[in-house]
Amino acid sequence: SGDNGRTECAIEGDVPFSLTAAFANHYELRTSAALDRETTAEYNVSIVATDWGRARLSARESVSVRVGDVNDNAPRFTQAAYSMSVSENEAGAVRIGSVKATDADAGANGRVRYALVREEGEERPAVSVDAESGDVSVVRPLDYEEVRAVEVRVRAADGGSPPRSATALLRVLVRDENDNAPVVLHPPADGGAALGELVPRRARAGYLVAKVVAVDADAGQNAWLCYELAKATEPGLFRVGLHSGEVRTARAVGERDAARHRLVVLVRDRGRPPRSASATLAVALADGFSEGHLRASEEAPAAEPDGRLTLYLSVCLACVSALFVAGAAAAVAAKVRRARRGEPGTLPTFPHSAADSSAGSLPRSYVYDVRLAAGTVNSEFRFLGPLFPCFPAGLPQGAAEQRSSLCSAGLGPEEGDWAVQVRQRSAADRGPREGEREGGWGEGRICSLRDERAEAVPVQPLESRLLPVFGLPAPLRVAPCPE
Repeated sequence: SGDNGRTECAIEGDVPFSLTAAFANHYELRTSAALDRETTAEYNVSIVATDWGRARLSARESVSVRVGDVNDNAPRFTQAAYSMSVSENEAGAVRIGSVKATDADAGANGRVRYALVREEGEERPAVSVDAESGDVSVVRPLDYEEVRAVEVRVRAADGGSPPRSATALLRVLVRDENDNAPVVLHPPADGGAALGELVPRRARAGYLVAKVVAVDADAGQNAWLCYELAKATEPGLFRVGLHSGEVRTARAVGERDAARHRLVVLVRDRGRPPRSASATLAVALADGFSEGHLRASEEAPAAEPDGRLTLYLSVCLACVSALFVAGAAAAVAAKVRRARRGEPGTLPTFPHSAADSSAGSLPRSYVYDVRLAAGTVNSEFRFLGPLFPCFPAGLPQGAAEQRSSLCSAGLGPEEGDWAVQVRQRSAADRGPREGEREGGWGEGRICSLRDERAEAVPVQPLESRLLPVFGLPAPLRVAPCPE
């Protein structure tokens, strides 16, 4: 009793716990800091009880404290990105690797399951992941020529509530296999080069005959191609470049060499096992090649344009040009025709007097009177000689008194001589034609106004005298002859 009966308790060691006195000789064990089960899952707390007597006595007791788990940790992948490979054409359901994620929690909180992350509308990926173990396998064969690599994301989720998850990138590389044979592009296998290659008879050694072009869809060593001459009509005449595929003459072409040759070129890749293809070349030896052509062929043959395409383009251009020219000509012709139809017919006009018109080829001093007989059918104009309003000097005195009042200017010497001759011819013809005045006026007559008498003489048709002499009809004044 007394002090010997009083006790106190304490915890030994550095542990995140503390003792709190609840009531007499009773204590509570409390945590003094946050506990982490992933760091320390269990604690052994040593509690020492001591009395207050002179010779203090004590007792020791250990208390085991287990820390309960909560889902406070998300799964963690061992790698942020996983890279795997698979051979093309590999059968489905073949394991190619695995992914691994861990969770520090315990129980269901630490149980991890795997799945692929798929976007909406995305097709099913070519690989799959086992939900429990994380093993990765392909679900269908892959073709290297179509798909070089497959990338997907993998999710690892625990079983806690709420669950925690993490993702990692999974890249599956497709390894190429030698599953494609070389494909020859030139010469074409469909016989497009049936005419073959022409080689001049004077070609020297090293002359470029043709070039075999081939491709391989594989990659790496499987696509490395080599060329060799498998068969030839004359094996010693031609050779093939091992890596270039160029077919050249191995020696100078001779006159005794055959005119036609057939070459079989073998194209082989370096895969395991190797695949191959063959190309057939027809070569013809021809004459008539110039030295310039030989030198150009030996150095680097220029690519010839497509002759057929050029011909088609030329024909199309010619057709378009012809249509354009025809259309333009038709438009011009139609316009000219419309213009001609729209023009009114021009009729000859007769001035009232010779002085009123500047047309014609005779001087204005010559005036003509034209008269047509009534009832005549012929519409030809018939005329006599010129009129002489004024007489030149030297004519008889009696004639001078009979000058007309129409005289406005004198005649020159040459005009006077010509007028005299015409007047003499008119007088000579007056007698025999006198009876025609009283006839039916079958022909037209022109009356001279030189004097007041009406003088009628027969005349020639208008076409034979007026048109050849003057070119165009002179202006005439039509009036009846005086009786």
